[in-house]
Amino acid sequence: MFKEHERIVLTSDLPDEGLVAGDVGSIVHIYANTETFEVEFFGLDGDTAAVATITQSQIRPITNRDITHARQMPTTA
Repeated sequence: MFKEHERIVLTSDLPDEGLVAGDVGSIVHIYANTETFEVEFFGLDGDTAAVATITQSQIRPITNRDITHARQMPTTA
């Protein structure tokens, strides 16, 4: 079971938000059904890059085998 403020890994692309599988975010809200989450994704500068409503099937916990990877977010007009 996931908890608020837990870091997670996205397992599927969310093109509307500019997010891709492997991006790391933090759960900021768990909806009453406990299978839907509001997740905030941050740039390395600490600024919010995206906020998305995500289902449990689209995320996984971070493991000790994960490594950090940097990529550029697409720009929005």
